[in-house]
Order: sequence, then structure tokens, then C-alpha cells
Amino acid sequence: MSTRSSSASRPGRETGLVLDTLSLGRRPGSMRTVERTVASPSRIGLDLIAIEEGSEIDLDLRMESVSEGVLVTGTVRAEAVGECSRCLESFTLPVDVYLTELFAYPNSVTDQTTEDDEAYRIEDDLIDLEPVLVNAVGLELPLQPLCSDDCAGLCPECGIRLAIAESGHSHETMDPRWAGLAAKFGAGSEEPSSQNDSMNNEEK
Repeated sequence: MSTRSSSASRPGRETGLVLDTLSLGRRPGSMRTVERTVASPSRIGLDLIAIEEGSEIDLDLRMESVSEGVLVTGTVRAEAVGECSRCLESFTLPVDVYLTELFAYPNSVTDQTTEDDEAYRIEDDLIDLEPVLVNAVGLELPLQPLCSDDCAGLCPECGIRLAIAESGHSHETMDPRWAGLAAKFGAGSEEPSSQNDSMNNEEK
């Protein structure tokens, strides 16, 4: 995958998920597109599934200047690595999220009338997309990820993945109420037999 941007930015200021708004200007209606591939600066996602740090993230975004700030819209694509909540196997899942976020200018009405956690802000003419992605990807990914919708999980008796177990895989289980009778006829283990003999002696 190639890395490119449709507009030049100041060297060293626009890196990774950080966008420079200075070249955009503040005239409402000014637009700039950003199309590039960056490395994820951190692990983004949930406990069982996430975009790993260093993984490629594809940005296809539009930055538009509005009266209160810069509106960022577009898609972000990546690949998450997860652990199946049923069979515990690793698997990958494409992540495709659509962003529509306003980043407020300093001292704008939005900046002055919202709490820190209610709106994103432009700082030093820069937009940091990482907090936006953390929230968006967290909502997109499943809390209980599955390697496939029909994953059969693990055998509760031996723990083998049922997907690779022999057809008809099962274990014989005996109702403990019949264990003494089975031991009497040699069908059980020595332990149930001993317990049964003890019970018979007590009855005598």
C-alpha cells in the first residue's frame, strides 16, 4: 500500500494520525483530502480484539473548514487481530469505520461552551485522530468476537476444538446415582466400587 497526501504540509508536523490544518485555512468551505496509509501508534480496540500497534491504517478523509472548526469525514480501514471467545483461536477481522467529527477552533463558541469530553479540539493547528479512532473502533468491534458465526467452541470434557475433532466426538458420562450399580457389575472404576462396599457394610 502506498502513502500519499493530496496536499503538502509542513515537514514533521503531519505524521501518523495527526493532521495539519494550517494549509487548509479558516475560510468556511475550504476543503482538503487526505489519502494515506499510516502505522497505528498504539493498540486500538478491546481486550479480546484490536488493531495492533504498528498495523497499517488506511485513511481516506476529507477536511472541511467550517465556522466553528474543521469537519473531518471519511473512512478508516484496518485489520484487527482477535481471540475467539468460544474456541480461543486467533483470527483477523477487517475494520471499516466512517468518521464524521468536528474539531473545534480555540476560543470558538463550541470550544467555550462544551466540556473537554464533549467535543474534539484543534491544538496548535493540529488534529489528533487517535482519540476519535479509539472511540469509533471500540464501538465497531464485538465484545465477544467469534472466528466464525458457527464456531462450535471447545469440548467441555476434554477441551479440544470441536471444529477439528472427529465427527460425532463425545464422551460417555454416567449419572452418579448409578455409579455403585455399575461398579458392582465391573463397569465402573475401583473407587466407586469401594465406596459402594463401604455403604453396604454400614447398612449391615
